[in-house]
Amino acid sequence: MKRSLLAAAVLAMGLAMAQGKITVWTHYGGPELTWLKQQAETFKKTSGTQVEVVEVPFGDIQNKFILGAPQGQASDLIVSIPHDWVGAMASAGVLEPMGKYATSSYLQGLSDVAVQALSYKNQLFALPMFAESVALIYNKKFVKTAPKTWDEFLKVAQENTKGNTFGFLYNIGDPYFNYGFFAAYGASVFASSGGNLNTSEVRLGGEAGVKALNFIKDLRYKYKLVPEGVDYGVADGAFKDGSLAMIINGPWAIGDYKKAKIDFGIASFPAPPGGSAWKPFVGVQGVAINAYSKNKTAAANFAKLLVSEQSQISFNQAGGRIPVSKAAVARLKDDPVVAGFSPVIASGTPMPNIPEMGKVWGPWGNAIQQAIQKPDTNVQKIVDDMVAEIRKGIAGK
Repeated sequence: MKRSLLAAAVLAMGLAMAQGKITVWTHYGGPELTWLKQQAETFKKTSGTQVEVVEVPFGDIQNKFILGAPQGQASDLIVSIPHDWVGAMASAGVLEPMGKYATSSYLQGLSDVAVQALSYKNQLFALPMFAESVALIYNKKFVKTAPKTWDEFLKVAQENTKGNTFGFLYNIGDPYFNYGFFAAYGASVFASSGGNLNTSEVRLGGEAGVKALNFIKDLRYKYKLVPEGVDYGVADGAFKDGSLAMIINGPWAIGDYKKAKIDFGIASFPAPPGGSAWKPFVGVQGVAINAYSKNKTAAANFAKLLVSEQSQISFNQAGGRIPVSKAAVARLKDDPVVAGFSPVIASGTPMPNIPEMGKVWGPWGNAIQQAIQKPDTNVQKIVDDMVAEIRKGIAGK
């Protein structure tokens, strides 16, 4: 009897060791956290591997993981990391390269921008889950169909700027919301070669940067659309109140617009005057594996479950995130939010995911604020000073 009990105990221990256990750090809450825990239960039933989901504040995850992973004090997986963490975390050696886990057919089924965003030095470091960008969101009470040209946009914007209504407002002082205009005039943050960014060549300046900054300035003084004092809160509040015809904003705002019962549409901003296609910054989040994990196979299998077509659909239904799986997007074609944002995301540019980007935001934002302070600002000098400050910051001088 004792021998049989001992044998059973040894067998149970062996099974537990074979099945293993993985831990997941996540910043999700609400329905998205519920979704993740449901996925963990599904994985346990199909694989026998237990998944422990641990909630970690978003602002703590990156540093905690970089410091803890080499000491064996970090999770096997993070669900999920924003792509602009990838450069710092990959450089620290704490992210497992994902090329060996991602088949070519899987990668071909994703939006190109998602794969590009989560790659660093030509290696993929997380499996893409969802993406976001800003787009033109319009109130159908004022705008029946999305304007396709700058002239159409300007006409409807100016017609609705009267009395207690506004035709167009957005977070005019924020570089993130303005990148699409810089891209339309031919600017980029850095030069790119072979998929790698060259930080020694800042491309926010020159003729392209001057044109972009002049256009942003014109939105206030020439076209008289975005008055002084308008920031994210003002623009967002006006749209929720039903007093704004058009805004540049992202999918994170959609829940509030629905609660406010705004009948809205989503489209790309038209090419600005003298510019080419408007291409906003894109942010992508993906599932990353700890390079020091002792359970990489199980972690990779769970990661692949989370980013599958069906999981991206159920995750969208849980929290409204925009999937990056082309098949998932096709199946959600009747969802106006997915249908509206997906083509904008696909045409956009990933925010640089390298640490040097941290030296760009401050000077760039200051330049925009200086340019729109008054009608006669010297935009050329502002742009030149901005580029010089960025270069100085990157050089560490």
